[in-house]
Amino acid sequence: MLFAYRALDTDGHERQGSIEALSMDSAVSTLQRRSLIVSSIEPFAKKTGLGMELSFLKKVSNKDVVILSRQIATLFEAQVSALRVFRLLASEVDNKNLSEILTRVADDLQGGSPISKALAQHPKVFSLFYVNMVRSGEESGKLSETFGYLADYLDRTYEIATKAQNALIYPAFVISVFFVVMGLMLTMVIPQVSKILIESGQEIPLYTQVVIGLSNFLVQYGIFFVIGLIGAVFFSYRWMQTLPGRLFFDDVKLEIPYIGTLYEKLYLSRIADNFATMLTSGVPVVESVEITASVVGNARYEAVLKDIGEQVKGGASISDAMNRHAEIPGIMSAMVRVGEETGELGSILTTLAKFYRREVSNTVDTLVDLIEPLMIVLLGLGVGILLASVMVPIYNLAGSIG
Repeated sequence: MLFAYRALDTDGHERQGSIEALSMDSAVSTLQRRSLIVSSIEPFAKKTGLGMELSFLKKVSNKDVVILSRQIATLFEAQVSALRVFRLLASEVDNKNLSEILTRVADDLQGGSPISKALAQHPKVFSLFYVNMVRSGEESGKLSETFGYLADYLDRTYEIATKAQNALIYPAFVISVFFVVMGLMLTMVIPQVSKILIESGQEIPLYTQVVIGLSNFLVQYGIFFVIGLIGAVFFSYRWMQTLPGRLFFDDVKLEIPYIGTLYEKLYLSRIADNFATMLTSGVPVVESVEITASVVGNARYEAVLKDIGEQVKGGASISDAMNRHAEIPGIMSAMVRVGEETGELGSILTTLAKFYRREVSNTVDTLVDLIEPLMIVLLGLGVGILLASVMVPIYNLAGSIG
């Protein structure tokens, strides 16, 4: 939540600005750590008189964080101090929201806060995984390497997620256009044709009666149908924000033929990559599993990883814990076992991540190759049935007149 504040610094000068925090108390505590005496603070939307913020206009994208991480890594390698790094980047980035966040991070650093703690104040931009990676880098004294790992990891994740999403955009667009065109034909063209057929007095085929009935329904109740559809989408979205809804939709995604396989490989790639990156950076095994669970992006796999973490805490090996879950393929459990026995778990997981990234890429390519001809057949069939239901009776009418 964003708060607007007024405060006095140690020299008695008035300062004002905005700060993002989970609560007002948290915002005040953060400002006090910056050696500021808060005179007033209130939610930003309330201060500006806006009912809501157009936050989507200044949203920080994954791509922004990828570029930022690469820049931070480069500056740390050049022996630039942390405070100067964030001050410099705050003045250089194009995204205004990201610039404000980096400024607040720099203010926290100036107040004596560690980098990881300063970044943790902005969970919408810097995930739990990101913060813990930075904390590990601070503890090991390898911050430049850590930000390099983060940049590489985020770059891979962004590339593979974008490719998977783009593969689904095309069919979604085509299907949407198809339903719009069919809706226009059923509400504007078919009613005119049906009048001619009814007035002719000839017998109308059953399939044509079905099309006319559907057309009449959309003409008379179409607005209610659209309102109901929008309402269903809205409440489905709200339900997805709840735990039962999230569990249901995450399960559905994995059960859709072929699409489910794509999602499964995407999550397995993310698990292996997250785990490998954190272990390579020196994050403890149990903590790596728990953090991976929080960022995997699927409720089913999150529950699996949490259970694996609990079993590892109880003394089980990672491979044995994985082997108890059908969601984890046998090949992954077997390779993790080899990594544990040889002491090369990080390397093995990196190999697994590369394997599953290739699998996702190949699955997406195959999916696109299958979708295009399937779309042509289905769309042609739909339009053909609609036209046949109209043209055949008209042809029969013309024949009887002739």
